[in-house]
Amino acid sequence: MKKQLSLVIPLYNEEESLGELHEWILKVMQAHNFTYEVMFVDDGSRDNSWQVVERLAKKDSNVKGIKFRRNYGKSAALNTGFAASNGEVVITMDADLQDSPEEIPDLYRMITEEGYDLVSGWKKKRYDPISKTIPTKLFNWATRKMTGIHLHDFNCGLKAYRCTVIKNIEVYGEMHRYIPAIAKWAGFTKIGEKVVEHQERKYGVTKFGLERFINGFLDLLSINFVGKFGKRPMHLFGLMGTLMFGFGFLLALYIGAEKLYYLNAGVKARLVTEIPQFYIGLTAMIMGVQLFLAGFLAELVSRNSPNRNNYKIEKEL
Repeated sequence: MKKQLSLVIPLYNEEESLGELHEWILKVMQAHNFTYEVMFVDDGSRDNSWQVVERLAKKDSNVKGIKFRRNYGKSAALNTGFAASNGEVVITMDADLQDSPEEIPDLYRMITEEGYDLVSGWKKKRYDPISKTIPTKLFNWATRKMTGIHLHDFNCGLKAYRCTVIKNIEVYGEMHRYIPAIAKWAGFTKIGEKVVEHQERKYGVTKFGLERFINGFLDLLSINFVGKFGKRPMHLFGLMGTLMFGFGFLLALYIGAEKLYYLNAGVKARLVTEIPQFYIGLTAMIMGVQLFLAGFLAELVSRNSPNRNNYKIEKEL
């Protein structure tokens, strides 16, 4: 029987917080009479986190667990948890007690009553050092500009999804930061936001370093390209290649015409190889051909992909 809620909780070395988190979730679930399941996904923890999950599963039949043999990352944990979820609404949260289960009822209501496909938490007041908050603001600003999705906190782990959303998207690499963008490209456009409370870290240390912002920017470029041009890469590379080749050709044509004009007028003209614009035009034509070929090869790869006609169908009659 389908549950009202599936809670997907990725974890990595969080043995100290799991018991307290489970009690907090249980309290909220009982207060609102939800039917639910809690899916703990152990991302290759090296402490006793899995033993804690096993104890919780014996005590509470609603607790389920998945354990990876090694650390694969948060995206892998979320994707695996999504595949195993059975709730009408799926809510993700971190296992470090910085996300409050008290937010769950409102998130559930926004999905079921207000009709959102996805609701992302916004930790408006954060208990993080400035070395983390400033890069986060820049990262969120860049993501808003590139995706057109007006969220303040893309990286907030506390999110709610309609079940059909998580069953129609794939999260891989480090793309968990961009699940709203992935959902948008899949056709789920009603994306909302809710201000949520950010708790101070009680146990352990953060698992993320500054390198995540560099990786995050590269992932942002990747997800935008795949979302816009994944099924038609020639439209990007072919256009850029054609424009660049055309610019170089026109520049070379102008230099050639100027040379012929001077020769016809009996005026001594410079050698073409002495004109800087000649090399600019030549380089532009070479780069244009390379871009066009890159688009052609990418188009061949796309056309031979087994997912080339994998379109998201909402309804059928």
